[in-house]
Amino acid sequence: MAKNVKLADIANQVGVSVVTVSKALSGQKGVSDKLREKIIALADDLGYQHPSKGKNESGSRKQNVGILIHEKHFSKYNSFYLQMYQMLVTQLVGQGDYGILEVISREMEQDGILPNILKEGNLDVIVLLGEFSKSYCEFLKSENKIAVYCLDFSDEKKEVNSVISDSFYGAYYLTNYLFEQGHKEIAFVGSIFATSSIMDRYLGYTKSIMEHGQNIRPDWRIEDRDFETGFILEPEKLMLPLERPTAFVCNCDLTAGVLIKHLEQEGYSVPEDYSVVGYDNFIFPGTCDVEITTYEVDMLQMVKTLVEIMNRQSKENNSGGKTHIVTGHLVVKNSVKKLLA
Repeated sequence: MAKNVKLADIANQVGVSVVTVSKALSGQKGVSDKLREKIIALADDLGYQHPSKGKNESGSRKQNVGILIHEKHFSKYNSFYLQMYQMLVTQLVGQGDYGILEVISREMEQDGILPNILKEGNLDVIVLLGEFSKSYCEFLKSENKIAVYCLDFSDEKKEVNSVISDSFYGAYYLTNYLFEQGHKEIAFVGSIFATSSIMDRYLGYTKSIMEHGQNIRPDWRIEDRDFETGFILEPEKLMLPLERPTAFVCNCDLTAGVLIKHLEQEGYSVPEDYSVVGYDNFIFPGTCDVEITTYEVDMLQMVKTLVEIMNRQSKENNSGGKTHIVTGHLVVKNSVKKLLA
């Protein structure tokens, strides 16, 4: 009988929505104690089996996966992590698991406040999507005993499994491409201490610069983020050096779009006056009117790799972790001008 009982059956008998029934059975907020007791009692009478106690198609127990994203990853035009989150949830639902999102504020991170979805005690796995501070990562690992995974950033202690894109070589290939197009004066745009991926991209850039016999110029490392919030700066707040390069390597396409807008506000055009490359092959529609040459991150493969690792560790009950790197590829568009030799 349990197989035939659905949330809608319980909702119809109680006279509430399916969402309310789901919240009541999963212990989430927004349901009064009296109504929660009524729903749970009816579910027991009908023989309803909660998904977290059931089995998925592979025969293993279904999992409730908590997905945490820092608020700094939701700047004005940036929905990169929202798209990655949607891909992750789609993969989880496809195998019978559940993804539960919570956005972590800067105050929660600074003050060491536990996410609400962890307080409820219904999670089997945590996925940290996008970078958090080292101290908050350690706090999360110490405050709970469930598995933790990192997506699009890595745990430096290698205590958990992480899946990242190939930031180092992605930026290296982009910088090499600019040299191939005749550029020798190339700057980097990105706050290198904001995230480990930006640092890796800067190091890939410097490898290419040095291999081509050029000097690393401190004034050609340009900040792109607000130090306090971590948000990408508006175009008018971007500070460019007095002596300009001919080309810019940006740590992401959004920053590349901001840079292009800044240059356009100064009366310049891309690629006629300056060449610009980005990273991700992802930018919010309408952010920039120039098609940006970039390094495409294989988001779907990153998500699939993470889910495969989660499934394998769940079955084998393994501990420890490693960093898994997913490569991407160069995508040539219209933001680079070839210089004459």
